[in-house]
Amino acid sequence: MIFNSFPFLFFFAAFFFLYWIALKKNFKLQNLLLLVGSYFFYCWADWRLLSYLIVVSVINYYLGIYIERSTKYRRLLLNIGLVQNLGGLIFFKYFNFFIDSVNRIFSEADINVNLQLLNIIVPLGISFFTFRLISYLLDIDKGKIIATKDWVIFFVYISFFPTLLSGPIDKAKTFIPQLEKPRIFDYALATAGLRQVLWGLFKKIVIADSCAIVSNQIFNNYHSYNSSTLVLGAFLYSVQIYTDFSGYSDMAIGFSRLIGFNITKNFDFPFFAQNIAEYWRKWHMSLTSWLTEYVFTPLSISLRNYDNLGLIVAIIINFTLCGIWHGPNWTYVLFGFLHGCYFIPLILNGTMNKRKKKLKDRFLPTLKESVSILSTFTLVMLTFVIFRCESIGKAFDYYKCILNPSFFKLPELRPTFLFSLVFVFFIVEWIFRDKEYGFNFERVHVAKPLRFCVYIILSYSILFSYRFHQHSEFIYIQF
Repeated sequence: MIFNSFPFLFFFAAFFFLYWIALKKNFKLQNLLLLVGSYFFYCWADWRLLSYLIVVSVINYYLGIYIERSTKYRRLLLNIGLVQNLGGLIFFKYFNFFIDSVNRIFSEADINVNLQLLNIIVPLGISFFTFRLISYLLDIDKGKIIATKDWVIFFVYISFFPTLLSGPIDKAKTFIPQLEKPRIFDYALATAGLRQVLWGLFKKIVIADSCAIVSNQIFNNYHSYNSSTLVLGAFLYSVQIYTDFSGYSDMAIGFSRLIGFNITKNFDFPFFAQNIAEYWRKWHMSLTSWLTEYVFTPLSISLRNYDNLGLIVAIIINFTLCGIWHGPNWTYVLFGFLHGCYFIPLILNGTMNKRKKKLKDRFLPTLKESVSILSTFTLVMLTFVIFRCESIGKAFDYYKCILNPSFFKLPELRPTFLFSLVFVFFIVEWIFRDKEYGFNFERVHVAKPLRFCVYIILSYSILFSYRFHQHSEFIYIQF
């Protein structure tokens, strides 16, 4: 049951009725319904490992309380929590990867160790809810929050169904307080949520799924196409993964608003970034913020005596971990490592933390800004080839096929309608770049009839595309 499916539509409609009509006078019962609904949602996706989600919730609920109370055993309890959470993540997600890597290393030396892989079912959303658990314990240890004594509230924080499978990764200090007080239906918040859900559906079903048809064809048969077609494939995959993931985030935020919650923003028009540092401040913002607070900042402080070298090491470790977080494949490791390396010129010239002038101040960027945007996008686009390919070998083979004279020929695939669709999408994103999302008409003087025309066009496009496209899951659900 995913957001772009009819089962979820029926589930959310029933949930919305019970939440706001039947239980509107009792927020504690609303919280209990949130917990039951979240577990039902998770079971629909994969019931086999709901027990793991419940067990780690119980363990971390009590660990949080005892870490707050204890002085003598505080550090021990924190370490137990970190080992348990990271250990679970490593076992379920990376154990077979490690075994397979060991087998490959020894086979290269003609040594047959033949370690057996385990039949492991990876819990959906484990990367996301594990990071919530870790940040919760760390924030209690640092005195940033107090441990919640209401187990229902804590369990909902970990399993909140709009963000359970693919984020955003909310921190306890911003989300739990919203569960601790009554919620009143806010018409303005709900309509804003509906608009964002509509825009997220448009990005996923109309843009991402359309790009996927062509990009999959190119990546799966890249030896059959000329260089310019492979560049087209890299471009369309970049658009696909952005609209797919940000579309999910828009829907998660929108559905949360419909039930009275404000959750973390996850994207801020990253393809208009002027350098790689700005890009990562705008892409998967909740993960970037999490890693900055709990990995990069402690590392950079411990390495501060090494000046720029320490900063470079900290940033490379940080982004290598970001790559590893995505899954058990060396392509993700290299993807993260390269992004860390891209920061080196910014660190050396002292511009890593320098904020670019906001482009919203002018309708058109200057020539210098345009070159910066295009060069940053090109770098990101080419690195996404590694992210997309099944192995590093295939990724470098893809690059090798790009580097030939056919680069100067026209692409062998020219999906004109898709080009037009992507072009219009980027125009809309550019126009609304100072808003939370595209076609966000809040505080914009646009006639109501024109707004409704836009909503009708978006809705018709979604229904038309949903009918003719293959029904697909979101890319980041696998992470």
